Amino acid sequence: MNALVLLLITAVISIAGYLAFSGKTRSITASALTGERFAACSYLARHDCVIDGDTFYYRGEKIRIADIDAPETSGAQCDFEAELGERATLRLRELLNDGPFELQSFQSRDTDRYGRKLRVVIRDGVSIGERLVAEGLARRWTGRRMPWCT
Repeated sequence: MNALVLLLITAVISIAGYLAFSGKTRSITASALTGERFAACSYLARHDCVIDGDTFYYRGEKIRIADIDAPETSGAQCDFEAELGERATLRLRELLNDGPFELQSFQSRDTDRYGRKLRVVIRDGVSIGERLVAEGLARRWTGRRMPWCT
């Protein structure tokens, strides 16, 4: 009997390890918002706030939405990028404030080179990033940044 229990435990640990490192998107944090509201980030406020159209703080953790690229607001290269970046930032705040969401890891990377957590934000089975793309406020992440100005 003990050998069977040990075998089952080993199998469960092996399967969990495979799923954890298989490179597939998996749920990391189920985030049920309980009255939390996202504001614009400031130098002092770094908790539940939006930095730009693809980066925000949630419970003190800096999150980069991994499946999109949004225009920059700080350091925009032209007026078009600055305006679109501001619209994307405001829309991301609205979407995050609409209710509970889930954060899922992205492929096999946990953080980017700046230490931000790479996550896909999901509500009701739909990526919030994809909503921003559909609304023309971001584009799908292709593995590198592309210029917004022509």
